[in-house]
Amino acid sequence: MDPKKLLYFATIIENGSFKKAAKRLSISQPALSTSMDRLEHSLGSLLLNRGPTGVTPTPLGELLYAHARLIRNELELAEERMRCGHRAEPNVLAFGVLPSLGTSIVPTAICQWRHRHPGKTLRVVENIQLELLLSLVRGEVEFIVAQTECYDFLEGLMQRVLFRDRLYVIGRPDHPAFQLETATWTELAKFPWIIQMIGRQRTLLERLLSSEGVEWPAQLTECGSVACIRSLVATSNSLSMLPASAVGPDVRQGRIRLIDITGPLLHRDIAVIFRKTSPIGSIGRELVAQIAAAGVTSENEIV
Repeated sequence: MDPKKLLYFATIIENGSFKKAAKRLSISQPALSTSMDRLEHSLGSLLLNRGPTGVTPTPLGELLYAHARLIRNELELAEERMRCGHRAEPNVLAFGVLPSLGTSIVPTAICQWRHRHPGKTLRVVENIQLELLLSLVRGEVEFIVAQTECYDFLEGLMQRVLFRDRLYVIGRPDHPAFQLETATWTELAKFPWIIQMIGRQRTLLERLLSSEGVEWPAQLTECGSVACIRSLVATSNSLSMLPASAVGPDVRQGRIRLIDITGPLLHRDIAVIFRKTSPIGSIGRELVAQIAAAGVTSENEIV
């Protein structure tokens, strides 16, 4: 496959038409159309659905687009590094973070980091652990801040623990659970629950309940947004689990209250994970240091 055709192909999909893509690429529309015809012919498959309202990829086109985008990203990264040189810092710092860390810890760290680097472009990618790891391997981010678990199923990565975070069971201040003499998983499972739609919370809750032989809650809501979980907990009878970094402000403002229940499974280590072949640059290390400091402060403030 011709790499240039792949870059053209990605541009067509992202712009939704040959006309817009040709203008973006500064080539003629007939030349672009001919290039795509040749690409499809070389692969023996249709890649683009051409219609009166625009162009959309076929299932095979979607697959090829994923590779074409990665190739383009690698070329852009190489160009940026060559332009900056070995001793100069890049103008863009991209890193990934778990959504639960993006509510308090990361914003606090960024504000401190910005005092020293006002002119740098910062790109923050929020996603689940697996997607963050894949983004790191593909070179889309310089490093990620995530849990230490499961990082070593991909080769070529290193990690350094920054701080220990803890998951808390939370409810609204006047929740009936606070009337219990002693909170147990058996009693808490009788209430409605909200858990994150993606990630390890479902597995973790299953382990916590099974440790006491407790059945799954009768009413369960799955939610992909940390902010939405906090709002639902504050306004309903549902319980949930979120880390200290995500609930600290709500606890201090009295919107959410912590339920007194502990266990080793509720603790997690947060680490910076990066590629062995691409050590974190100096401005990245400064940001990591600020994230570590904010993480320690967040835990101390809530307890």
